[in-house]
Amino acid sequence: QVDLVESGGGSVQAGGSLRLSCAASEYPYSRSHCMGWFRQAPGKGREVVAHIDSEDTTNYADSVKGRFTISKDNANNTLYLQMNRLKSEDTAMYYCAASTSGRGKIFGCSRYEDYDYWGQGTQVTVSS
Repeated sequence: QVDLVESGGGSVQAGGSLRLSCAASEYPYSRSHCMGWFRQAPGKGREVVAHIDSEDTTNYADSVKGRFTISKDNANNTLYLQMNRLKSEDTAMYYCAASTSGRGKIFGCSRYEDYDYWGQGTQVTVSS
């Protein structure tokens, strides 16, 4: 069983938009204290892009503020990331993650080590 499945990645020109989706199975979605999107570019570490906690409080990396929006659809156990005004530096593999341990929320949902469920990733490529 795959608990988190991302979709929606692809290739787009700079200035364009994409919407990533993360379909989650019942357990990680309903028990998560945090859900987030992370990304990893070639040769770089995994970084947080945006996260949302169980009270729907959202937070964004400075590099994407004002351009990306994270949201949840509780009726369909789905997490979204709307990405607008994409830049070449947004090129990366994007991962959906869920944190079912309380520690995630204690540390503000921003630490990847607090997330215990991960998707396989979806590639986003932005050409300039």
